[in-house]
Amino acid sequence: MGNMGERALTGNGESRREMMPSWQKEQAEVERVLSGLSRRAAWSGGPPIANVLMARVLAQPDLISLAAGFVEHLSLPVELVERAIEKLFSSRTVALESLQYGTTLGHPRLRRAIWERLCQEDAAVGLRHAGPEQIVITAGSNQLLYLVAEALLDPGDIILCAAPSYFVFLGMIKSFGARSVGVACDHHGMIPDALEDRLAWLERRGELDRVKAIYVASYFDNPTGLSLASERRPALVEVAQRWSRKHRLYIIEDCAYRDLSYYEEEWSSLRSYDATGQYVVMLGSFSKSFSPGLRVGWGLLPPALLDPVLSLKGHHDFGSPNFNQMVMATILEEGWLEEHVARLRSIYRRKLEATLKAVEGMLRPVVAVDYVPPRGGLYVWLQLPEEWDTGVEGPLFQSAVEEGVVYVPGEYCFPEEGEPPRRCCLRVSFAMPDDVSLEKGMARLARAIARCGSAAPR
Repeated sequence: MGNMGERALTGNGESRREMMPSWQKEQAEVERVLSGLSRRAAWSGGPPIANVLMARVLAQPDLISLAAGFVEHLSLPVELVERAIEKLFSSRTVALESLQYGTTLGHPRLRRAIWERLCQEDAAVGLRHAGPEQIVITAGSNQLLYLVAEALLDPGDIILCAAPSYFVFLGMIKSFGARSVGVACDHHGMIPDALEDRLAWLERRGELDRVKAIYVASYFDNPTGLSLASERRPALVEVAQRWSRKHRLYIIEDCAYRDLSYYEEEWSSLRSYDATGQYVVMLGSFSKSFSPGLRVGWGLLPPALLDPVLSLKGHHDFGSPNFNQMVMATILEEGWLEEHVARLRSIYRRKLEATLKAVEGMLRPVVAVDYVPPRGGLYVWLQLPEEWDTGVEGPLFQSAVEEGVVYVPGEYCFPEEGEPPRRCCLRVSFAMPDDVSLEKGMARLARAIARCGSAAPR
């Protein structure tokens, strides 16, 4: 795998972002200067899910969205939140506290409840060198991803990411003027040998010192729905530790979908294999497992990152919403989260199985689609034959919109350098549509594929 990066780079090592014609780059720079925008604003550009896909949905209300990673609307925990608020407001002192400013670190009740839950899930040596004082509460896990990237990255720095990977985070990396470089994956997640090869390749290029972190979604990841194999978890931590030479090489472990396991499978986190607690940044969220409207995320940070992240967070918000945190703390303390997660698992397992049935019964009769059945999460990753183009400018996407359905093109999910993008892939999200709409959406996708025909020219 020694030459795996060269496939996606030009001869002088430029990324795809830098391969536009010089006149186009000059024109973009002139427009930025005339607009008075910062380089950061120009780098940001905005996530494609908001700029392209959601715009399509809003413009065509009858579209069925298999793109948005929203949760099942009718499953939202209205009654549990009502009970939590009633309990909070049964004491005027506690009610007043919930409506006041909190701390940048987060409410101590919530941090303690998260810590106790982690200790139940990861009874391993890696958690002995930590505690609730290292847990930071954020407005969803995306804020924590942003803060960690902000603390680590200078322009030109590198984060190694699975290929494919969470495209929102790829956009964040770009917004800092930094580089996302892909690492090969298979059906069991990021390949440790491929990570080793990628680091060696960057060392030969004199760029190892620019590598700041490795991003891994370890449970039912977005976009593929697959999990990192249990035997690879300690191996990735060992690689990160061994390649931490002039500076520490962090692993950012995204556990946003950990609770959404539908077949009673459990794996210890990467953080549990970090015996010193110095290398793995573990982050999670209650958006998918409880309520995205509460916007409560969290991170268990290595000591060296705690103060820098808190300093940056203080500039953002003076602390995440205190009321939301106290509601979520009550939910955890009363054991109501587990009650709700059990219900979600039943709902989403049924919808996942309905989606896979539709792939077999509707899609495979018209195209040789390949996929690996997820065991949890909210997504199914589909790979069409190599000659197909699933991008927004390609014939399939246009045909799908005309049929009344929208998906996430797979090309959005690949880092800018390293592994080449797979333009024949797409991500389907089964969580938001109701059962009838989900079946209709998959039927519309099948019709769109049939319309394009087997050639589907690029």
